Amino acid sequence: MAKEIFMPKLSSTMETGTLLEWFKEEGDTVETGEPLFEILTDKINIEVESYDDGILLKKYFATDDQVPVNHVIGYIGQANEQVPAESPGESGESSKSVQEEITNEKTQNISVTGQVSTGEKTRATPAARRVAKAQLVELALVPGNGPNGRVHLKDINQYVSTGQIKTKVTPLAKKIAEQENIDLSAISGSGLNGKIVKHDITATIPGKNKKASTSSEKRRKISGMRKVIADRMSQSAFTAPHVTLTSEIDMTKVKELRVQLLPIIEKQTGFRLSYTEVIIKAVGSVLSRFPSINASFVNDEIIYNDDVHIGLAVAVPDGLMVPVMYDVNHKGLADLTTEAKDIGKRAREQKLLPEQLKGSTFTISNLGMYAIDGFTPIINQPETAILGVGRMQEKPVVIKGAIEVRPMMTISMSFDHRVIDGAPAAEFLTELKRVLENPFELLV
Repeated sequence: MAKEIFMPKLSSTMETGTLLEWFKEEGDTVETGEPLFEILTDKINIEVESYDDGILLKKYFATDDQVPVNHVIGYIGQANEQVPAESPGESGESSKSVQEEITNEKTQNISVTGQVSTGEKTRATPAARRVAKAQLVELALVPGNGPNGRVHLKDINQYVSTGQIKTKVTPLAKKIAEQENIDLSAISGSGLNGKIVKHDITATIPGKNKKASTSSEKRRKISGMRKVIADRMSQSAFTAPHVTLTSEIDMTKVKELRVQLLPIIEKQTGFRLSYTEVIIKAVGSVLSRFPSINASFVNDEIIYNDDVHIGLAVAVPDGLMVPVMYDVNHKGLADLTTEAKDIGKRAREQKLLPEQLKGSTFTISNLGMYAIDGFTPIINQPETAILGVGRMQEKPVVIKGAIEVRPMMTISMSFDHRVIDGAPAAEFLTELKRVLENPFELLV
């Protein structure tokens, strides 16, 4: 009997997954545990393995299709078995329960790179694990000479020294390379952690990427993370009536605070306090007093969040990620500095865990490192407001009737006018300005 393949639910809040790539074609043989397809969920790529042996009989969805969780996306079975011409929709309970059990087991083993590891954990010493991670060695491939096959540090060193490290490559890319007699060791992978993907192989095949015309224009189909961002931004921009308020902040005392705390926090955490962390602390403090701003809009209901979880927009190659800093209003500047540096690094290296992208109640987008004074940020739904931060620059301002040069910074807050009215939004921004211009109260 043919077995259903369905879109797995990899987190409690996941509703859809974007199909990035099938590693098998209809008619191909599939083995249990073999990577079958790759999906994008919350901007993290995850390879999903087959849970049955057989022939891939049917694929109902193609690259870049968004599929609801638990919907049947294909069938595995024996040759010539009959399957529906179209997807039957949500998987039946019996088949679904089997794959959910397997998917849940594998979800628990998702590494920080977003790849699904095998269910059985390889026995290894802590030193061996540390070196294997640094050398990008898969522990499961290393023969262990310790008790019960446990991998020791010397096993890793021997494995590396003998050149046994296998090139990381997707199954589809490996198949094409074998067909075209291409040496994988000569290919530089553009995928996650240097993994070789289909494009890396086809780019080396003469004539594969040549256009019939002589036009010099370049085109690229929007897909993957870029498509997810495009869809979400379009949905937000066209469903939520955006209103943006701006205010100019005198950052003189913030600069003084940072100068005084910089050596203290750096000695304590090893990281340098930036203006971003001070702004996050100020926003968290003010949000805790303005529940109408720290709100979400879901299914025609306004949810006033008790917790203050701030999303921090981070630019990554070909996109944007918004990792979340939780309970910001209860943390000091040292903890916020450590956390902000950690999630920023993880985002740029594409090593965020799924739960680090969930649950934000307000977002900050900081473009202060560029020559940008102010901008209109788009709300990160289901949140109802977002703060845009511009650059800090010296400007002449009037202070008590006299002209002084002060470090000034423009902030812009976009809010969903279906949920938030202009007056409370203005009150929030005014209070944020007051706190940033008197930041020492954040230490109380």
